[in-house]
Amino acid sequence: MRILVTNDDGVTAPGLLALAQAMEAIPGAEVLVVAPHRNWSVTGHVKTLNRPLRVWETVLADGRTALTTEGAPSDCVAMALLGLVPRPDVVVSGINPNANVGHDVTYSGTVTAAMEAVIAGVPAVAVSLERGETPMEALDYRSAARVARRIVAWVLSEGLPEEVLLNVNVPYRPLETMQGIRVTRLGRRLYRDRLTRCDGPAGKTYYWIGGEPPAGVPEEGTDIGALAQGYVSVTPLQMDMTAYGEHSALAAAFGRWVVGEEE
Repeated sequence: MRILVTNDDGVTAPGLLALAQAMEAIPGAEVLVVAPHRNWSVTGHVKTLNRPLRVWETVLADGRTALTTEGAPSDCVAMALLGLVPRPDVVVSGINPNANVGHDVTYSGTVTAAMEAVIAGVPAVAVSLERGETPMEALDYRSAARVARRIVAWVLSEGLPEEVLLNVNVPYRPLETMQGIRVTRLGRRLYRDRLTRCDGPAGKTYYWIGGEPPAGVPEEGTDIGALAQGYVSVTPLQMDMTAYGEHSALAAAFGRWVVGEEE
């Protein structure tokens, strides 16, 4: 069984190494690592076209060889599945040092790398860690990696429906104090962005998009609610984003229109 490990934080990120080491503990697993050379957090689903991408070997902290590239996380997966490495049986992305819940999934390089795999017909799991106030440099990824190993082993054994990936978020606490696993839906993120205008040299104006970290509504049954109660959240995401419930109303409204005819 081949497992492709990638991330959006860069090939030297400790969460990637912890995930790769955990995947190797799955019996019969061959682990391949293809990850971006730099941090691509909050880049969304990117695909690089019309310019070349360099790929080269690098050595991780435990001595294993990995491939790294100038491309985005989704580029890493796309190239791997197009023949850069032997085709994997599952793609695992992470471990991201912040939760990816609610609408985060549309921004997250971690999640969209998994989406790229699903588009190509390969099962995928995205893994993120809700670190709270813990400084990033002090994080211990071992508990989250063990959770990921168990979930990925299940996916390898049981499979996933076409165009479905698993978005896994793990609370930052020792494994023995986690409440369990809950299958959840996407919660409601509360973004607190603001736009800051700055006057640069020679009268040139530039802008920063920033603000406080997002909050969330801990509703029962959601990924945010599960994490707040100490549970691992597993949210199945599907690539078909069609709002089927709106079909009838929209068809009734637009079906009477004649294209080119003014009101």
